[in-house]
Amino acid sequence: MLKHKPISILLSAKNQPTGFFSFLTYLRAMPHVKIESANEVLMAVPSGVDVLITVGPEHWSEAKLEIEKFVAKGGVWFHFLEVYETELPDTFGVRPGPVGPNTELRVEFTNSSHPMAARLPESIYLFNTQRELELILDGVEPLLEIDWRFTRQAVMTARAVGEGHAICTTLTASNAQELQQILYRALSYHAGKIQVKNLGVGILGFAPSVGRLHGLGANATAGLQFTAVCDLDPGRLAVAEKDFPDIRFYDSGKAMAEDPNVDLVIVATPPNSHAAICVEMLSYGKHVVCEKPLALNRQETDRMVEAADRYGVHLSCHQNRRFDEDYLMIRKVLKENRIGDLFYLETFVGGFGHPCPHWHSHAPICGGTTYDWGAHYLDWIVGLMPEPIAAVTATCHNRVWRDVTNADQERIQIRFADGKEAEFIHSDIAATRKPKWYLLGTEGAIVGEWRDTIVYRSDPDIYFQWDEIPPTEMPPSLKIFRRRPSGDIEQTEPAMLGSHAPTFLPERRPVRYPFHQNLADYLLTGEPLAAPLADSLKVVAILEAAALSMQNGGRLEIFNG
Repeated sequence: MLKHKPISILLSAKNQPTGFFSFLTYLRAMPHVKIESANEVLMAVPSGVDVLITVGPEHWSEAKLEIEKFVAKGGVWFHFLEVYETELPDTFGVRPGPVGPNTELRVEFTNSSHPMAARLPESIYLFNTQRELELILDGVEPLLEIDWRFTRQAVMTARAVGEGHAICTTLTASNAQELQQILYRALSYHAGKIQVKNLGVGILGFAPSVGRLHGLGANATAGLQFTAVCDLDPGRLAVAEKDFPDIRFYDSGKAMAEDPNVDLVIVATPPNSHAAICVEMLSYGKHVVCEKPLALNRQETDRMVEAADRYGVHLSCHQNRRFDEDYLMIRKVLKENRIGDLFYLETFVGGFGHPCPHWHSHAPICGGTTYDWGAHYLDWIVGLMPEPIAAVTATCHNRVWRDVTNADQERIQIRFADGKEAEFIHSDIAATRKPKWYLLGTEGAIVGEWRDTIVYRSDPDIYFQWDEIPPTEMPPSLKIFRRRPSGDIEQTEPAMLGSHAPTFLPERRPVRYPFHQNLADYLLTGEPLAAPLADSLKVVAILEAAALSMQNGGRLEIFNG
């Protein structure tokens, strides 16, 4: 697997700001980041440390000279200013201004083209104490600024000192995800751990819809560049050339794999070919993102993981639905403990309609009915319920559609080691749909109802025409139910696209290609993947166990994934 440059952090803090534990949890989620805590007053910086983080003066005043030597030799000193601090060492080149009110602040990069700002929003909103860092020495670079009463005030600065850097900030709202990302980038960039480059992207298997999405996503993402496409079908290559005339075109995977300008290959072929193609691309030293499902069984995924480990490159699955608005809102509600402990989850997709005539409906190629949408819905389940799985059972029906090899309906039930349960149904013979989401917690519930959406447009001859947006592509109507102490059930509707709930705070604009941005963040900076490989491997293991259960009449399969 891809190994990012290790970062060794020494934390010296007597009293950590509110939310600081959340920031440390974020850092510790990255395998290449190692954090040690100085339990006593710091007297010197041990060898091997890349970054020293201090909070408050108690943990730097006694070791000031030793810390300055550490910085001069190439170390990074990152200091979080406490409200009662009135002075800082000259190393930082700044003076803390007066302490202002605790209020919502709009925070922006001073230089929006700074490498640290790549793929991040133009501005974020934080509830924080207003306090300026006044620049008093040469060589100080303002990194972050706030708008304050028609002035711009620096709230994070960096100063080169010898071979190292001294960074200071008055921002302490470190439980905010957007700030966590910036803080990590600040320390890793100045420690020389972030790659500033473009990765060439090649697409192997150019289905027009999927291929065009990946091409646009790569070109719209800083750090990625759509470079090449490979397909055996000349007609598809012609379509790709029309949309992307400046890239290179190949009719063999080997030829594209030998292209030195291709760093990352997106495999978008039918599922029964995923394993062999991915292993071949990995063997050429290419990072690989594979369309879902990652493979058809664990024997195939084992080969893929072994190849990624052997050649030291990245492997993951295109789980783009991790960025769907309803999934993100449900995850937020659960994180805020608004329905208590989640113990039961159902999710459903389908309707009553003839399956398509393509390979998606042919089990030997696609894997089966639940290998299609199920690769997304099971990924949601794994993301929301990360507990160890104990067993899987599944059933299927073949009652209506005789011209395809997929089942008409499949149901997968998952039992977790702690007694929790989850279920997924994909049905092509459901005359009426179940809710998309049905979650039960110890203090409430979440229900997500499908949203049927028709868009009308004017037509001068027949007055109007209309298009139907597939329900699977529209955020459902989510409702949260919570039991009050009185016994009444309170119902609320979260603020989402298409909902009627008000939005009071400034919202981050939706990212057009969030999967590609997250992928670039991971490959170039080491930030966590939204859908880690371990989750995609678990999805394949669930699908394999479910297929075995269906073959044996719904037998309970002990889970070993």
